[in-house]
Amino acid sequence: MLRSPAIPQEGGEQASGSWFRQTLKGAGISGLNPKLFLLFLALLPQFTDPGAEWPVAGQIVTLGLVHVASCAVVYTGVGAGARVVLRTRPAAARTVTRVSGAAMVAIGLFLLAEQLMH
Repeated sequence: MLRSPAIPQEGGEQASGSWFRQTLKGAGISGLNPKLFLLFLALLPQFTDPGAEWPVAGQIVTLGLVHVASCAVVYTGVGAGARVVLRTRPAAARTVTRVSGAAMVAIGLFLLAEQLMH
């Protein structure tokens, strides 16, 4: 990533697979993230009402679906915007990729140093 960053090409080839297949893959990856379950367990119960007409499980499912829908809207907007900007500005794409690579190296070195100190 630091030496030769990949750059999306304007009008370049679309990623393999249909839009539905890419969406399903993204949803599967995000859905298997353990942070999702921690969010549901830690945050959603405090917004439920045991005395309400709906059962608590139904309230949590509804709150979870609202969260998933709002994340889908935000992620789709950010992804579409990033695609447009990075395809039309190759220098920006290179910079973003290099900064991301440098951040990963820095985080790795920090974690290594932390492990060596303990």
